[in-house]
Amino acid sequence: MERWRHVMCAERDGASAPSVIAQVSQKLACVRAESGALENGRLESTTQPSWGGPAVQIANLLLGYPKMNSVGIRGVGVCGAISYRSLAGALLCCLALVSGVSAEVKVSDFGKTADGKEVKAFTITNSKGVKVKLLSRGATLAEWHVPDKNGKMDDVVFGFDNVAGYESKDNGYFGAIAGRVANRIAKGKFKLDGKEYTLATNDGPNTLHGGAKRSFDKVIWDGRPFKNSHGEGVEFTYVSPDGEEGFPGKLTCHVKYTLTDKDELHIDYDATTDKATPINVTNHAYFNLSGAGSPTILDHELMIAADHYTPVDETLIPTGEIAPVEGTPLDFRKFHKIGERVKELDDKPGKGYDHNFVLNNQSGKMELAAKVKDEKSGRVLTVSTTEPGLQFYCGNFLNGKAIGKSGKPYEYRSGLCLETQHYPDSVNQLKFPSTILRPGHTYKHSTVFQITTE
Repeated sequence: MERWRHVMCAERDGASAPSVIAQVSQKLACVRAESGALENGRLESTTQPSWGGPAVQIANLLLGYPKMNSVGIRGVGVCGAISYRSLAGALLCCLALVSGVSAEVKVSDFGKTADGKEVKAFTITNSKGVKVKLLSRGATLAEWHVPDKNGKMDDVVFGFDNVAGYESKDNGYFGAIAGRVANRIAKGKFKLDGKEYTLATNDGPNTLHGGAKRSFDKVIWDGRPFKNSHGEGVEFTYVSPDGEEGFPGKLTCHVKYTLTDKDELHIDYDATTDKATPINVTNHAYFNLSGAGSPTILDHELMIAADHYTPVDETLIPTGEIAPVEGTPLDFRKFHKIGERVKELDDKPGKGYDHNFVLNNQSGKMELAAKVKDEKSGRVLTVSTTEPGLQFYCGNFLNGKAIGKSGKPYEYRSGLCLETQHYPDSVNQLKFPSTILRPGHTYKHSTVFQITTE
């Protein structure tokens, strides 16, 4: 409680007990009127509060009188004297009940990076017991525990038990935010407003997922728990300085995860810049609906709401063509098992499924993009997004060397990614939807993952 001793009232020194009660009563009277502020502000986690809501104001009001140890309250069913701290605690509990505020986001230490930076873990649990764990390194989705058709809980996303795992070469962007520009940029170069920019190349001749050393998946984000009308969550913020990984402009990016009681995980992205710059941000979670570490996803059934895709060259850069999926192994307009036709792609670029699908929804509104079914567990993953593209990857480069949570190896094609995005290399492909963000504008993108059973 000592951390909540902040000055909220200029009159605190020398104020009388009656004036304290009067001010508290006034605050209490405003609680219902200000319930929206409680909901939309940041008094969402007792582990990391901010100081704007009425509950905090009352607590600070009571805790802000160091010269007075107790206050007498008469006529309200309380006799004798009680301490300010006791009264503050009781009022905060009552206010939490009145306003619906609960401390569902638990913050803990996850460890330190090799260069000594602290990594925080944020654990969210909804009313059904579904649990999500997020990490400040890479704003990473590290765990997602959901029930199967028999009620058995399993963690269905890839990750590691410690920071060292995430810093290892075996980490294939597991659960991380990819950016500034997710996917590939040809030859690590682009031109913007007459100037050519050169980036670090980390995927053969190309730049992949934002670069080599300071891409979004490798940096520490600032995380703040919150509660809103949809559920509890964490908002991550990272400010990428001008020139980081070769990209122009100081870019301020926010990624907000919200877990709802409908077992949805909302991911909302926004960003602003002080110079024109490309941006294409996504989450790179690997799913196995039988449980992370299960041996395969080839028995999962997949549907993608896309009539077209973007063919690629030998280095997985789009050729510029937008081709129909009809008559190809990429036709997932109806459910197909992932393993049904994948061998037809074994000798093609990507060595299997690693393709950008041009979603039928190009409106910028939230629409269904894909569904995955696992008959064994009964789990169904539904993906909806505002983005025009979806990268489907089936773990072609997993090889069992990555030892994940609870010592489970991540084997060949044992995880799948559904990355909502703009198309790869859009910054160099004028016919593709633009990825350029300019000062005075805001980049926005929303995706909803929902896991249910049938």
